[in-house]
Amino acid sequence: MSAMSAEERQREIVKAARRTGAVDVNDLAAELGVAKETVRRDLRALEDHGLVRRTHGGAYPVESAGFETTLAFRATSHVPEKRRIAAAAAELLGDAETVFVDEGFTPQLIAEALPRDRPLTVVTASLPAAGALAEAENMSVLLLGGRVRHGTLATVDHWTTKMLAGFVLDVAFIGANGISREHGLTTPDPAVSEVKSQAIRASRRTVFAGVHTKFGAVSFCRFAEISALEAIVTSTFLPTSEAHRYSLQGPQVIRV
Repeated sequence: MSAMSAEERQREIVKAARRTGAVDVNDLAAELGVAKETVRRDLRALEDHGLVRRTHGGAYPVESAGFETTLAFRATSHVPEKRRIAAAAAELLGDAETVFVDEGFTPQLIAEALPRDRPLTVVTASLPAAGALAEAENMSVLLLGGRVRHGTLATVDHWTTKMLAGFVLDVAFIGANGISREHGLTTPDPAVSEVKSQAIRASRRTVFAGVHTKFGAVSFCRFAEISALEAIVTSTFLPTSEAHRYSLQGPQVIRV
């Protein structure tokens, strides 16, 4: 069998990363029958093209216009970190009475962490978030209508954004596939991007909550600048120095 070209190897690496959520340099070297340094070179090239983010000893895939993880997958990765972040984000509710909860697993955890001892109106495009809240006595849940995306079980398109445009909300809890100081908050799908930007426009305050791996990642559609955020909630896996750089653009950065 002839040796794979660099392009073929890199395609295999991206495929493996997307299939399993992460790849390891040692494993890839063994599987592809090449030196570890060759794999590292491939990962550097793939990172330059925005397809993976390198970690110590490996890499994980960046979500893009052509690839997005499902809600089911997100519910299995970094779960303890996501729970800590969600609890800290819910504490930023303040005296808000109307809340937007974004699609995605971390926002769903925020929805579950919201207080149940006072009346709250929650607007969401997320079927799982609406389902988690609908039985709570003090919650009034408005599910935005529209086309349901199968991977995330959330509604999108003009029906969703038109309904959102009719509200003035106290606070929006927003997720993203990537957050970077240069490109702001990004997501792979233009339809999702529209819903997120409309939610931010409709809200007096916006809180971004996300795990450390989102930082520095850039996806296809930008829907907000860092300066649009009142707060960023993440974990202590994001270095203090990096958190400080984000805070210089306006938001309070909370690491838990």
